[in-house]
Amino acid sequence: MFQKTDFWIGLAVGAVAGIFGYRFMQEREQQMAALQQSMAPAGQIPLAELQRQKEELEDMIAAQEAAQAE
Repeated sequence: MFQKTDFWIGLAVGAVAGIFGYRFMQEREQQMAALQQSMAPAGQIPLAELQRQKEELEDMIAAQEAAQAE
């Protein structure tokens, strides 16, 4: 069994695939952790940012209302 070339090739391919899969999963976990840390709950968003977003939305609403009135 250990003298067959196909066995050793399969073993090597499996080991390489396992290593790459493990590295991919580790990188993915790090990306997810970084994403979770960057997302802040709504209570932690600065008031100035919320007011800026509110004004932007009000401007968009007014523009759509004006376009519908025409």
